Amino acid sequence: MAIALNTCDAEPDRDSRASLFELERSGQDRTRSLCRLMIQLAPMKLSHGMHLAYCTNIHRGENWRQTFESLNDFTLAVRQRVCPDKPYAIGLRLSDQASRQLADGSALLAFQKWLDQHNCYVFTINGFPYGRFHGARVKEQVYAPDWTTNERVEYTNRLFDLLARLLPERIDGSVSTVPCSFKSFINTPEQVRAMRDNLWRCVEHIATLSERSGRHLHLGLEPEPLCYLETSEETVSFFDALRADRPNDSRLDAHLGVNYDTCHLAVEFEEPRDVVGRFRQHGIKISKLHFSSALKVRPTPEVCRTLKVFADEVYFHQVIARSAAGALTRFPDLDVALANPHSAIRYPQSDEWRIHFHVPLHSNPTTALFDTTADHLFGVMDILKADPHLCPHLEMETYTWEVLPPELKNRTVVDQLAAEYDWTLGQLEERGIVQA
Repeated sequence: MAIALNTCDAEPDRDSRASLFELERSGQDRTRSLCRLMIQLAPMKLSHGMHLAYCTNIHRGENWRQTFESLNDFTLAVRQRVCPDKPYAIGLRLSDQASRQLADGSALLAFQKWLDQHNCYVFTINGFPYGRFHGARVKEQVYAPDWTTNERVEYTNRLFDLLARLLPERIDGSVSTVPCSFKSFINTPEQVRAMRDNLWRCVEHIATLSERSGRHLHLGLEPEPLCYLETSEETVSFFDALRADRPNDSRLDAHLGVNYDTCHLAVEFEEPRDVVGRFRQHGIKISKLHFSSALKVRPTPEVCRTLKVFADEVYFHQVIARSAAGALTRFPDLDVALANPHSAIRYPQSDEWRIHFHVPLHSNPTTALFDTTADHLFGVMDILKADPHLCPHLEMETYTWEVLPPELKNRTVVDQLAAEYDWTLGQLEERGIVQA
């Protein structure tokens, strides 16, 4: 039976949003601590302490009522299919509005009780989309407000406050966020300075909260095509600048890292060993790994005609084209690339497009004309096999369910997610990473 949560749309008043850690531990809290202990002893985790979840940003959830309904209707159904008898990990997506509503003390305690009732736990939160993420045009607004703004700082800090209350004992907590901003949003040195200052403010909050709560918490910037942090090299340069702002401040390395999305860096034609090696060389934590795949095609006239089905009006689908000589050309969206006059001309056989469209991990594209960047994901999994302590937080992220072409949407969302678990667990098991 579903638990009645406080799902009112009104924002809680200032008094009710007092520090979550100042709430008295009630009898419910004491009972909950025993449930958390059971998760600590036997979580749904892989060998070497890795945790695997699917990201619930695949479901609608623009306020806490919608978010909870999606968890209750879909996440529990997936859990019953893939992990009915052990604690089940949830990769939670919270919008700004949902996070404000959940921060109300009664709503949070009710959600904690729901987690315990269903033997579930939260170890990571997707804090990338601030506002609406389904059912209407998102495009460049997914990056706003960006890290030049106080709104992004307050939202992210609130997510960590919530996560510190939700985490089981002795499990790290991660939040993923936008790669600072969209490139075209940033036009002045003052904006760059503001992004660094605001990230330092967030690091200070995370460090204080980690010490107070006894949980190790970290934020992951998520490089993405055409964003301010787009490539691993740009990311390294930005971290160098952050370190130069406050030399020898160890809080940066402890609490700020990268959310490595395998779709995004595959679209950039980067190789996994180069990416991981670069981050290691510069001491950058991999906070979380997003398992995802992009489209990969040879842009013949036939392919370009067929690709139109992927050009939706909701999300950005950045395209990076590589010529025979290795030169990269970037297009902000798939429809822009398809409108390019060269798109109708058969390119040399070595030319390739990579398209930021998250396709289901277990599914083949709609036609033999297409391929995916699954080889990049396999490369990351191979690195995990060699170094299983690289990153304990693994999350499958195929948020494009609502805009998939019919050929890829020929099952229910629960069926799709269960199939993604089967595929992912099978791939990890082949590499010796098995369920604990």
